Amino acid sequence: MGNPGQLDELAIKTIRGLSMDAVQAASSGHPGTPMALAPLGWVLFSELRRHDPANPDWPDRDRFVLSCGHASMLQYALLHLSGYPLSLDDIRHFRQWGSLTPGHPESHLTPGVEATTGPLGQGIGNAVGMAMAERHLAARFNKPGHEIIDHRTWVIASDGDMMEGVSSEAASLAGHLRLGKLIIFWDDNRITIDGSTDLSFSEDVLKRFASYGWHTESVEDGEDLGALTRAGEVAVADDRPSFIRVRTIIGHPSPNKSNTSAAHGAPLGEDEVIATKQLMEWPTDLFFVPDALAAAAEAIRERGAKSRSDWQGRLDAYRSEFPEEAKAFDEALAGDLPPAWDQDLPVFEADPKGLATRKASGEVLNVLASRLGGLVGGSADLAGSNNSHLKTHASFLADAEGVPRNVDWGIREHVMGSALNGMALHGGVIPFGATFLIFSDYMRPAIRLAAVMGLHTRYIFTHDSIGLGEDGPTHQPVEHLAALRAIPGLAVLRPADANEVRECWTAAIEWDGPAALALTRQGVPTLDRNALASAEKAKRGAYILREAGGGGPDVILVATGSEVSIALQAAEALEAEGASVRVVSMPCWELFAQEDEDYQREVLPKKTPKVVVEAGIRQGWDRWVGNDAGFVTVEKFGASAPYEVLYEKYGITAENVVAEAQRLLS
Repeated sequence: MGNPGQLDELAIKTIRGLSMDAVQAASSGHPGTPMALAPLGWVLFSELRRHDPANPDWPDRDRFVLSCGHASMLQYALLHLSGYPLSLDDIRHFRQWGSLTPGHPESHLTPGVEATTGPLGQGIGNAVGMAMAERHLAARFNKPGHEIIDHRTWVIASDGDMMEGVSSEAASLAGHLRLGKLIIFWDDNRITIDGSTDLSFSEDVLKRFASYGWHTESVEDGEDLGALTRAGEVAVADDRPSFIRVRTIIGHPSPNKSNTSAAHGAPLGEDEVIATKQLMEWPTDLFFVPDALAAAAEAIRERGAKSRSDWQGRLDAYRSEFPEEAKAFDEALAGDLPPAWDQDLPVFEADPKGLATRKASGEVLNVLASRLGGLVGGSADLAGSNNSHLKTHASFLADAEGVPRNVDWGIREHVMGSALNGMALHGGVIPFGATFLIFSDYMRPAIRLAAVMGLHTRYIFTHDSIGLGEDGPTHQPVEHLAALRAIPGLAVLRPADANEVRECWTAAIEWDGPAALALTRQGVPTLDRNALASAEKAKRGAYILREAGGGGPDVILVATGSEVSIALQAAEALEAEGASVRVVSMPCWELFAQEDEDYQREVLPKKTPKVVVEAGIRQGWDRWVGNDAGFVTVEKFGASAPYEVLYEKYGITAENVVAEAQRLLS
C-alpha cells in the first residue's frame, strides 16, 4: 500500500485541506480545530478505534463521540477518508440544505456519526452513557468463553467542554463507576472565541480528572503520531476511565491565524487558505484528495471487516450454545419489545382516599422491569421520593455483582439527562431517569437533544405542581409542563389516577421518541372506572371520562393529573344546577395530536364552551380549547404551605371551576 508514514502525512494534510475548503465554501464554520486535531483524528480512525466503515451500526464497534461538535469537518473528513458512505460531494455541500454534512454532527442523519453534538459538554455525558450501556449489555449477555459485547467509547473534547459544568458531573460519575472502557482525548489548544483561555480558565484539568479517579496522560505535541498512539494504547490497558491531554495549536499550520481566536469560528479567508496550502506543500485545488489515500482507506476497511467478521463468528457460536439469550440479545439491539410485556400490569381498586401517582408509578415500573430486561436507570438522589428503584436488581457500582440496572445518579441531573441520551444512542437498553419536575430545568438541554435525535429516553418527574406543598416556590413547577410541552417530539404524560399511570407508562414505552411522566406527590383518588370511562383510553391522549345529560354537553371541563378529580367534583355541582357537563381527561397532548381530526372533534367539539383545569400556567392550552375558553390555572409562583391550603388559596377548586363554567354559560 506504500509507506505508512507517507500515507499518514497525506491523510493529515488532506483533512486540513478539506476542513479549510469546506468552511470557506460555506462562508461559515470552524476550521481551526479540525486542522489542529487532524493527527489525533487520523490515529483514532486508522489505528486505535475498532470500527467497520462498511457497517457503521455494527453492534460491537468502538463508539466515537466528537464532543466539540463545532469541529464537525474533522469527523466528516475522517468518515470520508476511512471509507464510510460519505462522499466528497457531501463535503462540498458542508452546511447546506439537505446535505449529510450539517454544521454540527447529527446522529440521525450522517452514517458513522454516533451522537448529535455541538452544545459543549453534552458529548462527554453521552459517552458516559454509552460506556454504561456497554457494561450493562456485557453483564447481561456475555458468557464465559463467549464475549459478544466488549468495546470502548472514544471521545475528543475541547477546552469549552472542560468549562461546561455537565462535563464535571459526567467525569465525577464515570470515575466513581470506574468506567474503564471510556477514553477521552482533551484538545488543549487554549483558545476560545473570545481569545486565550487565560481570560476565564486556569485550573489544572489533569489533577481534576485524577481526583475523580481517572487514569491521566499527557501528549505535549499533538503532531506526534507515535505519542498519540502510545497514549491510546496505555489507556486501553487501564481499568479506569482515561483522560489524555493533547497539546495542539489551533489552525496549524496557518501562517497568520494559527494559535489565535481568528481560526476558531470563521473561515480563514481565501488568501490564508492558499498560503496555508503552500506552506504544507499541498495543491491549491479545492477539495483535493490524493489517489494514494485509497490504499489507506482500504486498509481501514480491511481491518474493520476482519474485526466484524471475528465478532460475527463469536456471535454465531453464542447463538448455537445460548439460543434464548441470543434471541433476547437481538430483540434488545433492535429495540423490539418482548411478547406480553404489557400484560397483567397492576390494576388499582377504586379508592376515594387514593394513591399518589408517583407511588402507582413505582409499582408499575417494577413490574415492567421484570419483563423488560433492558429497562435501566434511576434517580438523582431521590429514589425514595420518585419511587424509581428497581427492586431485586443490581447497581451500576463498580464492585456490584449481577447485571447492573439501578443507577444512583447522585445530585447530577444534567449528566443524568445526557448519559440517558448516550445509553439510548448506544442501543440495547431502555434508559430512564427520575427527579422532581422542577429539576427538569437542570437537564433541559439534554432533553431537547433527545427530542432532536428522536431517542427513546424516559423521564419520571414527580412532585409535579403546587401540590408539592411546604417546600414552597423554589420547588413548585408551575411553568414546567408548558416548557416541556414546547419541545417538539417530547411526549409529556400527566395521569389522573393510578390506573391512568399504568396506561401512560405503556404509552411512554411505546412512544417513538423521548417521553416524560409528570406525577403527584400528594394522594389523588383512584377513580371508580365502573362509573367512568376505562383508563385504557388514556393512550389516546384525551378521552371523555364522564358524560351527563343527552343532546351533547353544555360545557366541557378539560383537566390533567390531580385536577381531574376536581373537575369531576365541579361537574357534579353543575349538573345539580341542570347543566349537561362533559369531563375530559387529557393526560398527553402529543398522543392526542396523533389522533385523527374526527376523534379530536368528538372529544373537544369546537363550538362547545370549555374550561381548563390544571395547576400550572395556561400557556399552550389555547391550541386545544381556543382563546375564549375559561381557565382555572396558576399564573404565578407558588408558596410554602400544606398543599390543601395552596389549592384553596390559588383557586384550584371545584367552586372556581363551577364559577368559570357558569360565566361561559351565562
